[in-house]
Amino acid sequence: MDSSGSERQADGNAADGARTRRPLIGLTTYRERAVTGVWDTEFALLHNAYVDAVARAGGVAVLLPPQELGADEAIAGVDALMLTGGSDVDPERYQQRPQAGSTVVRPWRDDWELRLLARALAAGLPVLGVCRGAQLLNVALGGTLDQHIPDSVGHQRHGPAPGVFGETRVTLSPGSVLAGLLGPTAIVACHHHQAIDKLAPELAVTGWSDDDIVEAVELPAHRFAVGVQWHPEQDGGDLRLFQALVAAAVVRKSEQNQGASRVGP
Repeated sequence: MDSSGSERQADGNAADGARTRRPLIGLTTYRERAVTGVWDTEFALLHNAYVDAVARAGGVAVLLPPQELGADEAIAGVDALMLTGGSDVDPERYQQRPQAGSTVVRPWRDDWELRLLARALAAGLPVLGVCRGAQLLNVALGGTLDQHIPDSVGHQRHGPAPGVFGETRVTLSPGSVLAGLLGPTAIVACHHHQAIDKLAPELAVTGWSDDDIVEAVELPAHRFAVGVQWHPEQDGGDLRLFQALVAAAVVRKSEQNQGASRVGP
């Protein structure tokens, strides 16, 4: 094969690689003190179940730890955003004071994730909020939270004990993204003591538990912006949500590439 033929083959292989590249899914992380090996220090970390679920769904997990700068660059570098679970959202974010039952907050994490979310929505990135992530989505768009739902529902089945997930039956709204993925009902793994109270004006409730706790929301004006109060990454994970996020990221990237080719030289 002559040199020009080799170059054409290399160009073709590069184009095929670009078309088949696995999408990069940005996952928000904790910044917490932890102990591992000989180290007792602050780490940027995340439960590996999220990473495994993204990989099994066909994406590449990119961890986005809280930091002062770089939200624009982080969002520009990924194809979708996942807001993961974690500590309570600071009540000051929705103009309330901490109430009985509320726990530790991480204001610097709130700030980082709110900046990421704003940029992701503005850029049209697919967004999935998990547990705290669903709550943050509601707060970011003007909603509030019930700071301790056991006081509202009279039980702790949504979070039976530290590190223990509660089994919850969720009814999903007909015609919603989630109903299309999971069917009219789903049995899910929950671990939360807070939930959406006042719904943000732009959101729609698309899933609720038998005791009327909001378990899922969607942003109808956005192609894929979904928040679920449960943890789909647990116990091997129901991959359908992760697969949908990855698929939405692939579509968006393909559209971006087509747009770039139309305006290119």
